[in-house]
Parts: sequence; C-alpha cells; structure tokens
Amino acid sequence: MCLILFGYKVSKPYPLILAANRDEFYQRPTAAMDFWHTPPDILAGKDLEQGGTWFGVHQNGTFAALTNYRDPDSIRPDAPSRGEIIVDFLASGTPPEPHFNEFTQKAGAYNGFNLLFGNKSTLFWYSNLKNQIQPISPGIHGLSNRFLDSPWPKVTSGKTALQALVRDTVTLEGLFEILADQSVPHDHQLPQTGVTREWERILSPIFIQSDTYGTRSSTVMLMDQGGSLTMVERTYSPENKGIFTDCHFFLPA
Repeated sequence: MCLILFGYKVSKPYPLILAANRDEFYQRPTAAMDFWHTPPDILAGKDLEQGGTWFGVHQNGTFAALTNYRDPDSIRPDAPSRGEIIVDFLASGTPPEPHFNEFTQKAGAYNGFNLLFGNKSTLFWYSNLKNQIQPISPGIHGLSNRFLDSPWPKVTSGKTALQALVRDTVTLEGLFEILADQSVPHDHQLPQTGVTREWERILSPIFIQSDTYGTRSSTVMLMDQGGSLTMVERTYSPENKGIFTDCHFFLPA
C-alpha cells in the first residue's frame, strides 16, 4: 500500500478505523480481496506476479498492512518480495509481537518497508530502516512511503479529513471519499524522495492517476468493540476510469 490512514481508540463504536490505498503499475497482475485456499483462513488481495499481498487479515482477527519506503537509490533488484512478509505472518499463527520480534533478525534482507500490524487488542508499527517495533498510541495516524506520521501533504490532509469524520459520523462511504481525494499540493509542499519533480507531483495526491501508474484499490476496515471486522475493498479499473467494484466481508470476533 502507499497510504494508510487510521484512527486508534478515538471512536467509541470503532476502536480501530483504517482506510488505505494501494498504488501500483497498471500492468502488474492483481487478484481482488478474497479468502485464500493456500495458506487457508487468510483474507487478502494477491499480487499475481510475486504471490504476496499488501494487506491481509486472518480469520482469527490478526492483520497486517505494508507500505514501501521510497528511496530509488537504495533498491536492490535481488531482494525478496516484501509481499511475502504479511503472508508468512498470517500463516504462522504466532501472536503479532513475538512473530515480528523474531522477524527483525532477517528484515534487513528486504528493500525498505513499513508494517502496521496487530489484532483486536494490540497495534504496532515497524520499519526495517529503524528496526524497532513501536506500539501505536491512541490517535489519528498516517503512514505513506516514509515513516509513521511523516508530514507529507497526503498524510497531513488525510489525517485532517479522518479526524473530521470521527468527530461527525464514521461511515464506509465517508472513508472512501477521503481515499478518493485527487488534490495535488503545491510544489513547495512536495517531499524530495529521489524521483523527478514530475513524479513527485503524480505521487502526491491521496488517489493517484497517470498513464501507467495509480491507485489500484482502496480498502476500509472497521473494528467494532467486540473485535469483529468489517472489510470492504474497492477495486478500480484503469481501463475504465470511474468504474469500480466492491468486495464486502465480515469477520466475527
């Protein structure tokens, strides 16, 4: 994923509110969110090129979401696929913190990434560039292709919009509206991440569109007080702009 906005313990009906966009090249083959046969009990979309995922949930309520760390100069072409990290975690059956405490020993083999992971009672952030697992504090947070709450324009505006929604009424459509924002910030607000200024502009909105690369899907997850999860993935068709399909799932606690 390239943007994860989430509210943790800021809403009485929903202790966890998550809204995220996955951005990818249009030509990369992808399967929409569904339950996997192998490994079993995993609900996730699938990268059909490498077999991994960017966001997944297990039937037991554990979940994880991943964003890449943007630094073109540090990319190693021979590094393993980061999408396998979530699959290995969800398939392991190990509680979140012990699993990733062990994983930190080999995390340096991957290109830079961030992970948001947890279950109905815990939530953590981890980046292999900092190599330290950090518990998430209650509040409104954003994670893009730098670090947790790095003040990129899309992170800042997304957090502001999510805060306003929490003060009003949290709805699925309200969250999808936030994820659909195509506003482009002024050049002086753009981060410098090692890509050209033109690409910084293309990558700067919450919802990205270009000729070759853009937002492929939006995912919303709501966790209620009992720990049940409502999941909706909205998949976009780059060939038919404005056309999308929704997949709805409910995982009882």
